[in-house]
Amino acid sequence: MSGLQKRPKLIASDLDGTVVAHYGAITDRTINAFRRAHEMGIHIYFVTGRPPRWMPEIKEAFGFGTGICGNGALLFDIQNHKVLEEWLIPIEAQKETVKRLRNAIPPISFAIETHDNFHREVAYIPRWDVGVDNKGVTKIEEAMTEPMMKMLARCSDYEFTSDEMLEIATKEVGDLVNVTHSNPKESLLEISAHGVSKGATLAKIAERLGLTADDCVSFGDNPNDFSMLSWTSRSWAMADGHPDARKYAKSVALPHQEDGVAIVIEELLELPA
Repeated sequence: MSGLQKRPKLIASDLDGTVVAHYGAITDRTINAFRRAHEMGIHIYFVTGRPPRWMPEIKEAFGFGTGICGNGALLFDIQNHKVLEEWLIPIEAQKETVKRLRNAIPPISFAIETHDNFHREVAYIPRWDVGVDNKGVTKIEEAMTEPMMKMLARCSDYEFTSDEMLEIATKEVGDLVNVTHSNPKESLLEISAHGVSKGATLAKIAERLGLTADDCVSFGDNPNDFSMLSWTSRSWAMADGHPDARKYAKSVALPHQEDGVAIVIEELLELPA
């Protein structure tokens, strides 16, 4: 029997827009589907752009699973709030990235993320970390004093879309860092160390577990998920996600509002081991 006709040994899922609604809720059906998979011995990985400081609600909702945070930059023990391993952006790469992108996208502003905090330029207007860094710095280079989990780049006036920014940034700094985004409406880029992505880190972890792409399934909705959707032999793009997601996934799941991921997991668990 082909591995693709068997129950998966690892489930990797994005969070926001995939199993977590945009207003922050996770349905009982979704939690129960993941719980049943966990009880059957399947490895559960929540693969997200989120930093560790945004993971306590995931611990509370599920009570199991391991995090791959920062779009692949961190392997994270959700239950004990502990970083297990990390792949960070070197200081010089941070500074050179900022220099090039300022020239290519003049209205751009920056923030940088550590495990539990972030620093921003005054011009960078946050939407999710309001109050975490109230003061800000004039130029983000002032805060670049150590290797960093993730950089954020925003056009606060929405002069460019996230997709437009991504196309420009990939050409300008693709040799230095990995650039992606998780929201086409936000005019926001997410930047990781060169070679670091959700798919690359998931492949690394799976290999350590003795698993192949055929043993793993994945779910996602936006460009930061594309590498993961491409790598696993079975993958599902969310029907209400980024239109390009279907090019990278092998299948399409119903929107998260309709428990799309839970429905697929329930079907996968009926397959023979």
